[in-house]
Amino acid sequence: MLGAPDARLVRAKARLDRLDWWPTPVRVERIRIVVTPWLFRLPPWRRYDGFATHRVVFLRSSDVSDDLLTHELCHVWQMQHRPWRMPLSYLRTGYRRSPYERQAREAAARTLDNA
Repeated sequence: MLGAPDARLVRAKARLDRLDWWPTPVRVERIRIVVTPWLFRLPPWRRYDGFATHRVVFLRSSDVSDDLLTHELCHVWQMQHRPWRMPLSYLRTGYRRSPYERQAREAAARTLDNA
């Protein structure tokens, strides 16, 4: 049985819940955060601080911003609705031109807490 979701994911989910981009809200109950500094030393991932799969958010370090977690959780949300199309789209468009990447950046920017 899984425990409660990581508090950082709960905060990121609260930000994404302000958006109505997908038919259902992002689900965080089975999502894990894994800190893997070694992964981000490999050439394909050196320039990134986070990477999301369907159920895991990999982070370079445990000390990351809420913006980065919101960005990565947005990718999880996208994959919950487009499990094949979203990841495969990067092969067609590349990282910079991916509409999913643009949407994740916009999600973090549009949900900034102005406190």
